[in-house]
Amino acid sequence: MAGAPTLPSTSAVIDFSEMVTRSGVLAGIAVGAALLLHLVVFALLGRMARASQSETDDLVFNRISQPLRWAMAAVALSLASEGDALLARGWGMVGRFIEPLLFGWVAFALVKAFAAALDLRTQTYEDELAARSRRTRIAIFSRTAGFLIVFVSVALVLFGIPAVRNIGVTLMASAGVATLAVGAAAQPALKSLIAGIQIALTEPIRIGDFVVVDGESGRVEDIRLSYVVIRTADERRLIVPTAKFLDASFQNWTRQGGGITGSVVLPIKPGHAIEEIRKAYQALLAAHPDWDQRTGALQVSEVHVGSIELKLVMSAAGPTSLSRLRPAMREAMIEWLREHMPSALCDQV
Repeated sequence: MAGAPTLPSTSAVIDFSEMVTRSGVLAGIAVGAALLLHLVVFALLGRMARASQSETDDLVFNRISQPLRWAMAAVALSLASEGDALLARGWGMVGRFIEPLLFGWVAFALVKAFAAALDLRTQTYEDELAARSRRTRIAIFSRTAGFLIVFVSVALVLFGIPAVRNIGVTLMASAGVATLAVGAAAQPALKSLIAGIQIALTEPIRIGDFVVVDGESGRVEDIRLSYVVIRTADERRLIVPTAKFLDASFQNWTRQGGGITGSVVLPIKPGHAIEEIRKAYQALLAAHPDWDQRTGALQVSEVHVGSIELKLVMSAAGPTSLSRLRPAMREAMIEWLREHMPSALCDQV
């Protein structure tokens, strides 16, 4: 009958089946060989890592093992497709999407593995400031590199789609308008990215610093590209935009080493020997484990009609130690006055 579809012959079906089978077997052999090679290589590397005393190589091998396994399988399929037309056609359709993602995954894992290894080495630093400075730079630069790797990998996948690629070519032809549009849309992200890099280079804050921002104080727990996490004393987490640390003023109590100094005001009634109170304060301060022995003094800060304000100056290694030392010394001095000079205690104490 005219116009009836022509069915493929039996020989054509058999030939096609043989081609599919051959391509499947070839792909299976390629993937199996890649997985076997990965198993052997990482077994040898694992033995070398176990023989080493360092934990760095174990950390790196564990991070990159999984992505490298599938990247090696993709490379094996790509090589096998060179000798088989059907496999080449099938791999050409999916490989342009899989390959950028796999190699982006490998690069991302390598960056994170080496960042974790470098961060592990900072734990052996004797200089706390140098360790916190290095940890901050490692965190910011590794996240910047990770962001760029993800961005490029997704862009390569999208450009593997013909429709998206044509749109990209059209936008590139009108580069002036496209640049303005993309620049305006990406301004917040670029500002955060640049701010993160500036913080890593100039170090106004570091991971572990004690800062005061908008009246809230706490330690810098983490520094991201777009925000900084600050942990307060009551375990709250403040999320502060990264750019704020470059655009506005804030307090950093641990910017430099050498500890921190604080004070407590203790009012007493006039007419009592200050030197005796000073000796008692110095003795109590010397007995406290949080005092770092840098600064310890008792000063008369204010004199009023019915009271005298004594300023108890003290120093500690850091904000946490100082936060324990100040109330402890206030309590100890009030207790000493109660026992030895009860008449010196003011009504407001």
